[in-house]
Amino acid sequence: MGEKRSQWASNVGFILAAAGSAVGLGNIWKFPGKVGAYGGGAFILCYIIIVAFIGFPVMLAELSIGRKTQKNLVGAFHQLNKKWTFAGGIGVLTLFVIMSYYCIVGGWVLKYVWVYLTGGHFGTGENAYQNYFAEFISEPIQPLVLGVVFMAICIFVIVKGVSSGIERVSKVLMPALFILLIAIVIRALTLPGAMEGVKFMLEIDPASISGNTLVGALGQAFFSLSVGMGIIVTYGSYVPKTENLVKSATWICVLDTLVAILAAFAIIPIVFVTLGADGLGMGGGFAFMALPEVFASLPGGTIVGLVFFVLLFLAALTSAISILESCVAFLTEEFHISRLKATLILAVPMFLLGAGYSLSQSDARGINLPWFDFSNGLQMLPMNAVMEKFTDNLMIPLGALLFCLFVGWVWGAKNAAREIEGDGAHKFALKKPWSFIVRFLAPLVIVIILYFTLGRGEGLS
Repeated sequence: MGEKRSQWASNVGFILAAAGSAVGLGNIWKFPGKVGAYGGGAFILCYIIIVAFIGFPVMLAELSIGRKTQKNLVGAFHQLNKKWTFAGGIGVLTLFVIMSYYCIVGGWVLKYVWVYLTGGHFGTGENAYQNYFAEFISEPIQPLVLGVVFMAICIFVIVKGVSSGIERVSKVLMPALFILLIAIVIRALTLPGAMEGVKFMLEIDPASISGNTLVGALGQAFFSLSVGMGIIVTYGSYVPKTENLVKSATWICVLDTLVAILAAFAIIPIVFVTLGADGLGMGGGFAFMALPEVFASLPGGTIVGLVFFVLLFLAALTSAISILESCVAFLTEEFHISRLKATLILAVPMFLLGAGYSLSQSDARGINLPWFDFSNGLQMLPMNAVMEKFTDNLMIPLGALLFCLFVGWVWGAKNAAREIEGDGAHKFALKKPWSFIVRFLAPLVIVIILYFTLGRGEGLS
């Protein structure tokens, strides 16, 4: 294209935008849940080590591809090696599917923000909170409307462009996210009995470090950092050649890990106070069913609930923006169309696929859309379950594996390291260990993840 390509206006803006893409719903509810399920402090220690020695090197590999080519995900692979263009296509497909159901979940979060704004009424009686959520997601219309609203917000930001839209919004949303998260942490730590939860997170029992703990930490670190999807390639393509990629990647990993750990300090003490250690079994449903009930038992619980779901909304929005941007960049650059046209072209099929995800949440109204699942032998699963398995258990690890193989063995670790160094402008002291990790260790780790998630049928996300 003849026009000058978009770039981040500042390195701070890039770091906040990239950290926002990594900080998603999984940081807020999945990380605390895995801390509870895999031994508290032992899991946190394993997680930090894996982020440093696996997640950070893979992120650097993706950044090097993006900045070297200054192209979208597909264009980047095509420029460096045409035979590997398919790897970029796999990334775009993965992001397309993720965005289609991410907007629906974002709509759920909007619903709960509204409920807390209007007083936080979830009904009465036993299992009121569980019934409220189940009835809401089984409705055919309301979740779809809220999903459209969430998608529209993302479209508005994307159409504004890289520096005027994504960067400007990220500079506001990320500090706001940290402020809200710290506010919940302070409230949680001032509760009587909260220190039991803190003790659980800080104590490291070597006996609790098992193969499952390591695999759980591996999976969470990979998915949390947004590596393996191509988002980092796209965001890296907007980075000026003068910026230090090592420092940028370090800040992104630190901020993402800090959010995850703060989320654990916000949620686990509250759970210990209200439900005890037995309440630590968490998942996506925990955020919408158990936590509202927990908040209701606290003094000022409505305010805490509102802050939590606004926080969740910000995390969902920053991630969704990065996902949609990576797909839009592919269309605008490869087919030479405007950002608005590309965004609208993507939004329609994304919404239709997202509608299938939403309508398959429950068969209470006779609108269940079952798909085949082959991971545990041929069986029928709802469409929403298959979509999540397809992305989290297969496509993201596969994408990360392709990135490592491409950088380590096809394009070459030496060429990537030269890009990371900025052709000598910046020192890369860890070049040799980084090369070893990308070529050997990281691919081995990813194969292990694939084995546990597909071969043994155990989901890590």
